[in-house]
Formats: sequence, C-alpha cells, structure tokens
Amino acid sequence: MASPAMAMMNKYEATCVKLLACMLLANGSTFAHAQGADKVAKSEWVYSGPDGKLVYKKTPAGDRIMDFSTAGYMGGGVALPNVPVKATVKPSGGADDTATIQGAINAVSELPLENGFRGSVLMEPGTYICSAPITISTTGIVLRGSGSGAAGTIIKMVGDKHTAISLGTSGGRGRVKPADIENQNPDEQMPESTTHTVKAIPTAITDAYVPSGTATFTVANATHFAVGDTIAINRPVTEAWVKFMQMDNLVRSGRHETWVTGAITTLRKIVAISKNTITVDIPLSDCFDAKFLPPPGATVEKVILPAMVMQAGIEHLRIASPPQAVEMTAATYSGLHIVGEDCWVQDVTMDNTVNSVGIGGRRITLLKVVVNHEKHTLGAAKPADFGTNASQLLLDRCSGKGDEVFYAATGSGQTGPIVLLNCTFYGNGHIQPHMRWSTGMLVDNCTVPNGGIDYMNRGEMGTGHGWTMGWAVAWNCIAKSFVIQNPPGVDNWMIGCIGENVPTARPFDKEPKLTLGIMDSPGKRVSPQSLYLAQLSERLGPQALQNIGYEANSAEMFPAKSVKH
Repeated sequence: MASPAMAMMNKYEATCVKLLACMLLANGSTFAHAQGADKVAKSEWVYSGPDGKLVYKKTPAGDRIMDFSTAGYMGGGVALPNVPVKATVKPSGGADDTATIQGAINAVSELPLENGFRGSVLMEPGTYICSAPITISTTGIVLRGSGSGAAGTIIKMVGDKHTAISLGTSGGRGRVKPADIENQNPDEQMPESTTHTVKAIPTAITDAYVPSGTATFTVANATHFAVGDTIAINRPVTEAWVKFMQMDNLVRSGRHETWVTGAITTLRKIVAISKNTITVDIPLSDCFDAKFLPPPGATVEKVILPAMVMQAGIEHLRIASPPQAVEMTAATYSGLHIVGEDCWVQDVTMDNTVNSVGIGGRRITLLKVVVNHEKHTLGAAKPADFGTNASQLLLDRCSGKGDEVFYAATGSGQTGPIVLLNCTFYGNGHIQPHMRWSTGMLVDNCTVPNGGIDYMNRGEMGTGHGWTMGWAVAWNCIAKSFVIQNPPGVDNWMIGCIGENVPTARPFDKEPKLTLGIMDSPGKRVSPQSLYLAQLSERLGPQALQNIGYEANSAEMFPAKSVKH
C-alpha cells in the first residue's frame, strides 16, 4: 500500500497533468504538440545546416548561444561507472545506523585507488535510522543503496536537524568559492580550504570586446602560458559596469543594497596558443566589454587549485524526512551536499527535505533525482530543491513535487555551463536563478505545468539580488509562465517554448516593465528536440548520447528504453 505522502503526491501529479492539458489547449496546442508529433519549427538562433552541422546566429557584437555540451560527469557524454562493491551493510532494525554506514565508508576509504576508484559501499534493502550526516570525504567512494522505492534502501532522518549525506565536505554546510572547481594536478594539490594560487604573472585581455559563447581571446603577453594550463579569467566588478546594469540604485527599507563586488572568476583550460591568442576548452559564458573595464581590465592568470573529492557517487536510495512546515531561518533536515569533481548522484529520491540538494564543484551529473514535499516552508523566503552552484553541471531527468519552492536556483557569480535536461516539476514553484549575476544556463525540454521558468531581475529582493542570469536559454520548455528578461547589453533566449513570457517591472516597482528576452518560435517547438544532446552529438558523436542513456533518431533525441551505467 502506498504511504499517505506518496498517495498525496500521485493525486497532486494527476491534477497537474490536467492543468498542463488545459494550458496546452489554451495555447492552441495539444499533448501531441508537446510530445513532438506535429511539424516543428526552425530556430533562428541554432539550427542544422545543409551538412547537418549546427549553425549559430550571432548578435551584432558577435555573441552567440554557447556550447553547453561539456556539462556533466567527465565533461559530458561519459557513462556513469559501475564501481565494484567492497563492503555491505544491513539495517539494524531500529537502532541508530549512522555509525555502521560511516564505518563501512571509512574502511573502504583506506583501500588503494584502482583506476580512480576504491569501491562501493552497498546498503541492503530496508530502513536505516540516521541521526547525523553520512560523509564521503575521500576520492573513489560510492554509496549505493538497493533502490529508491518503498522496497529499496531508505535513510530515515531523526535527531537534530542535519544533512543526510555530505560528499566532499565534513559537515555538509560548507561553500566553495569559484576558484575551487577545476581539475587538479595530483603533484600540486592544496588543502581544500585554500583558494587558488597564482602561478604566473597575470596578463590583461586586450580585445575591445570578448563575446559570450567564444572560446578564443587575445592577451597582452601569452609567453607565461602553455597548452594544458588551468587559468582563471577575472572580470573585475567596476562602478561603471554596475551603473550600466542599473544595479547602482538598489534600496530597500531605506538602506542601500550592494549587488556585486570584487571580481567574477571563470576557470578554463588552455587548448591552443597562437602568439598572444588563447583558445580554451569551454566557451565563455559571459561577455567582456573593455569600456566598462578600465585598465588593466579583465585579466588571465595561471592557477593551481585545491584538492577535491573526485570520482565519487551516491546511488539508488531514498532519504525520508518528517514534513517540515517551518520558517527558512529554522534548522531543517536537508538531503545532499556535494562539493567535488567528476561526481554523480543517480536514482535518489528525497521526501520532505528542505534546501534538498546543494551542489558545488565541477563536472557533476544528477540523474533521476527526485524531491517531494508534503508541506511547504513558511514565510516569504523560499528554499531551493536544487542549489545549482557548480560549473559543468547536468541535471538530467530530475523531478519534484511541491509548492512555494525554487526547483533550481543559482547563487552569485556562477559561470556555466549549467544544464537542466528533461526535468519535470509539479507545483507552483519556479526554476529561477536566484542572485547576483550568474551566466550560461540551459533549461532544455523541461516542464513546470503550474509554475514558472525565470531569467529575471530580482531587484531589491533578498539583500539586493538584482540581475540573476545572463546569456541563458530556455529551449523547448513548457511552463505556466515565463519571465525571460534581457539585462542591459545581454541576451537571454526563450526558444520553442509553450507558455506566456510575462512582462514585469523590477520587484517592488510597478513601472517600467523590463525588456523581454529574445522569443524565438513561441508556442511551437523547434528542431533539434534537445539543444544539449544535439551539441553533445556534434562534439563527441552519437555514442556519447547512448553513453548517457539517450538514442539518436535523425535530428531528434529520445531517452533510451533502458539505461545502463
């Protein structure tokens, strides 16, 4: 028999499906339209050329939609590994199981690395009582349950409020800085608490304008750099730029709010050098305009980065919390906190956790991760089910149910690619980057039938969140509403989406309505069906799609009937 929580969720999902049907019909569409049975349109901004290669339209300044395909485990297109079991645990039947699980993880952590892995800890079916965080703080460890359903592995959270599983940090409540998210040289690792160390004299970018989506730029002196170097590209936040972005007048309750300060850092790896022209492995997710960056302007420096947990995963289990109808300032049970590189979570369901998944690091995949809520938190502040504060992050076929929540939200200064692919969320919540200028997000074939997808100016909300996201794309998505706005000098795109793009003013203002983002083929989906999968196939070939559980059929991309990892 289904639990009361699951019965409620199933009823809620059925209601939302009816709402989705009504919304599609109101848009002159049908479910067949949403599922791709009708003729598709051609996007003006990305489309297949005569040779089958993707063609990108550019802005007059040279900006284009970036290649998002490096998002995910190992940089995209790589199957999640099946790591051999080296320890097995069973539930006690009622006692606190935290120490037993942690002891097994610690024992496997002492094993030597073999092909980058130490081994998996298998949790047999049953309910495990846990009163404290379970921590994975060593490279090459996988915590694997026996399924996320009712007959699988369930972690029942009790005791003081805590995070159920922490991967990469000791307590599950730390934060990573932008400099903490690159690949490390094993001979030059640093403590996790240390920011990056500069290994060469910084040099200035000399281009008058570096467009978003490019992978090439020119510096004053490239002699200190070599192919393979990890570099930090630092964009100083200047008074001129803040004023241009109209973020110099944030005032709430009579107090001035500061939008962004310091510098925004993008980490990349050099793949080619020609004289003073540098080409990097991943396109830039933001533009650099010299007129807002007085000398020395944007700079580039070679860096060494902190050691991080790598090649670690959490699989096939369920985390259960009591329902939490509390203020956001109260302590809560949360699900996962992940800070690592080339890590993953797959087939994990969380019931009633708050701020359920916090993610930092680089090259991370979340596959079929589900967050369900019976009750919503109280007050104006809303939690985030997925805190997407990592670069090269892929949320694939994730889902959730709940009201008054951000289904996915970014922190400040995150640089993409960040990708949500084939995700579905039921309730009146929103996919909404949250604060202070992140760039390079793709929401691809996602559905929020009774909520919204927003790339917007949050103005004085919070502590001055202001413009939240630039150079982002909503591609073939369905939502009750969209708030896709264009910041000054920047584009956001809404392509092939079903749902109204709602004109709004900055929060707390009635006028003026802010400039809407670029709307391409509104109400009618475009080809290719998935931008991410099309870019991935073009970069690595059709096998890359099969590696991550998709099949390619001409220009359209479909989930495979079975996914093997």
